[in-house]
Amino acid sequence: MSAEPLAVYADGLRAAVVGACGALTLRYADGSATDLDVHRWVGATNAGDESLLARIAGPVLDIGCGPGRFVESLGARGVRVLGIDIAADAVRLTHRRGAIALRRSVFDRVPGAGRWGTALLLDGNVGIGGDPLALLRRVRELIALGGLLFVETADPESASRRSLVRIEAAGRASSWFPWATVCVAEIAALAVAASFTVEDIWTEDGRWFGELHAR
Repeated sequence: MSAEPLAVYADGLRAAVVGACGALTLRYADGSATDLDVHRWVGATNAGDESLLARIAGPVLDIGCGPGRFVESLGARGVRVLGIDIAADAVRLTHRRGAIALRRSVFDRVPGAGRWGTALLLDGNVGIGGDPLALLRRVRELIALGGLLFVETADPESASRRSLVRIEAAGRASSWFPWATVCVAEIAALAVAASFTVEDIWTEDGRWFGELHAR
């Protein structure tokens, strides 16, 4: 019997925190798979993260904050920041870092809607819900005019796609749920359709990022 996606995800997070394997795989409906970098999520910020953090102005909403490395790092710099995530274990791990997070979907009521200076969609979170355009339009509602959205995309060689996926870990597999992958080449068109402009695209430590301005 398949498990709830959040349960399998939580198992991987807890294992990574205690130094166990913590391996998670995102399996697509066509059989292809991507390994999820859980140990990066539970660790401290790294070179790729720092290339982005240096550009951020508060207040910041970290959407799908996971175990909270960005929330912790921004808070330590004196930036006002709130993480939101639908996974209770991720929110608890963020709290253990001394950071602030709520268990909340981006599509539900979010505190400060329309007033956030910056929003983050990192670690593949531009795929939340399986419809990147709907997600970016929702984020545009949450941030102020002229505010920033930072997204992390797939590399130029990867194809954008929308698919059902499941999370696999240690012999367990979750039920299927919608997800999306966005190639860096596609972000400009999505941005325009969601009332953003692309200010910059850059790569660091093998990862790709975009800086979008709300218009």
